[in-house]
Amino acid sequence: MLPPGGPPPAHPPMPVGPPQGVMADATTAAVAVLLIGPAGAGKTTVARHWADTRRVPTAHISLDDVREWVRSGFADPQSGWNDHSEAQYRLARRTCGFAARNFLANGISCILDDAVFPDRPVVGLGGWKRHVGPGLLPVVLLPGLDVVLERNAERTGNRRLSDEEVARIHGRMAGWYGSGLPIIDNSQQDVATTARLIDEAVARTLAGW
Repeated sequence: MLPPGGPPPAHPPMPVGPPQGVMADATTAAVAVLLIGPAGAGKTTVARHWADTRRVPTAHISLDDVREWVRSGFADPQSGWNDHSEAQYRLARRTCGFAARNFLANGISCILDDAVFPDRPVVGLGGWKRHVGPGLLPVVLLPGLDVVLERNAERTGNRRLSDEEVARIHGRMAGWYGSGLPIIDNSQQDVATTARLIDEAVARTLAGW
């Protein structure tokens, strides 16, 4: 039975970071960052470094790692995107989102990484925002194609793609230009510098710039 006056108000989303217009120290603010980029962009390496070197507790959550928790029956998207692989992707994204919210509720920041496409809603930004919350801070990592191909060639197992697939994904990621999201070209940047650029992008976003 509902209390007099109707149902109780829904709990508002947990705030992430300081109010807009207030310059934040991105190295200590409690944030949830989503690092977007094509295969070979260096997302996982940079995300781990960023989480390892912050001055406050920070977790790294990799969507690929969570997808690969499924051992028997793993639906490898490289074998073709179908209902099975899409269902496992959605499940992994929900799992990552739950983990991120749980970390934030316990005062631990997090950085998630995924190849989010600007033109494909199924693997788009909207799903991440639904599962993590409106405070999610997306940052795009987009080096040049030659760099991405070189890095992909060093990968093994499920993580290594064909050159044709890498080029196709990289081309679609160019759609993030003009989106308003911060974009970092880390073609000539080392991991530490790229992590610092993420801090700068997060600080600008938190300040409402």
